[in-house]
This record gives sequence, C-alpha cells and structure tokens, in this order.
Amino acid sequence: MIEVQQLTRRYGERLAVDGVSFRVEAGELVALVGASGSGKTTTLKMINRLVAPSAGRVLVEGKDAATLETHALRRRIGYVFQGVGLFPHMTVGENVAVPLRLAGWEEERARARVTELLILVELDPELGARSPSDLSGGQQQRVGVARALAVSPRIMLLDEPFGALDPLTRDRLQQTFQTLRRRLDLTAVLVTHDMAEALLLADRVGVMHAGRLLQIGTPKELLHAPADDHVALLLATPRRQATRLDELLGGEA
Repeated sequence: MIEVQQLTRRYGERLAVDGVSFRVEAGELVALVGASGSGKTTTLKMINRLVAPSAGRVLVEGKDAATLETHALRRRIGYVFQGVGLFPHMTVGENVAVPLRLAGWEEERARARVTELLILVELDPELGARSPSDLSGGQQQRVGVARALAVSPRIMLLDEPFGALDPLTRDRLQQTFQTLRRRLDLTAVLVTHDMAEALLLADRVGVMHAGRLLQIGTPKELLHAPADDHVALLLATPRRQATRLDELLGGEA
C-alpha cells in the first residue's frame, strides 16, 4: 500500500532524514517512534508531499507519489495534524467539510456527510454549529479525525494525534481510532514519541534516531531482540512500567 524507498531530506547541511526505507501493507498500522528531531515527522510529511524529498521516493498503491497531482495524492490520504490544526474562524462542521468543498461536493451532500462523520467519531452532530474553541481537547481531536476521513481515504497519516490529551481522554480516543481503523480497513502511519503507545497500538514499530531508521518490526520482535542500545533504551521505560504494574497486581492477589 505504501512503500518508502531510501527517503532522504536535507535542510542545508543538516540531514533530517537519511535513507529511510520501509513498507506498510494494506490494513496495517506502522508507528514511527523516536525523540524530537529524529526525523519521524519529516518522514511522515514526505509520504503525502507536504515536504519534498531530497532523494528517494514514495510509492502509494504502487504509484510513484511524485508523478501524481498533489490534490489527487492528498485525496487518497487523510492527515491528522499534531495539535489538531482546526481553523478557529470556522465552525466545527465547516472544518470537517473543508476536504469536501475542495473535492467539489454540493452543499447538501456535504452537510449530510459532515453529520455522518461526526457520528462516526462519536460526537453529537449538533456540535457542528459550534466553534472549535467551545470543544474540549479530545473533542477537537475527534473533529480532526473526522476531517481526515471526509473523502473516504484508504490511508491515514497521524502526527502525534494523542500526545496533548489527558490520560483518560487519550485512552478513549486511541480505542475509537482502533475501532475506526478496523471498521474502515484503513492503512495507517502513526508518529509518536511514546514507545508504550507505539507498542500497544501498532502492528509494527519503526524506531528512528538522528534521521535513520534503526529497526522496524512487530512489538514482540523489538521487545525480544532490540537492534542496538538506543532501541533497548527506548524500550526500557515501558518494560519498567509493566514490571512495576505486575508487582502491584501481584501484591493484591
């Protein structure tokens, strides 16, 4: 579904992404995890050409992304931005409808689709008339997901979509997204700095550091055979948390 081949991005002398290659199969969720500056968000943005590669290429459903018209490529790919990215001067419904207007949908059809999408992400359609500022952070992120799904893309790119939320809201939204992904058979790439989140949500996890992809594999593969000390270090926190939780649960038995 998505194939990244030796993807590279330079900013002057700085090498932000260094020859990254991986595949995302149909229906799969791959998480890219790493610290700030590791190149994961730049890699994500190169998939739908928000950032142009300096070298390498991206294949989307077997087609070179560079040969596709930008609007046609982005119509195939939903994008959930870090920090939501809703337009504050528009209502919730108008925000969700942005991709529909760009695609030339008639107003009545677009209104019906907005209602459908708000229900899909478990929001009351009456919120469509509200300003984004009237919504909680979790509700705003659901609106962002609804907007990304507006024109029924088969691929979703998500940049730290749950990072700014409180733990309970974050957990609920993660569950909602997983349900949607399976229901709609979405192929997805998720960027996160949280290794525990990556291990729990993704089918495979790619660990990035200094622009390079150090290792990609299933959560079990990473946990049982980290490729190097940096991967092992990122895995140390969720391992320690799991051990401590097991101890606490054992103490209750």
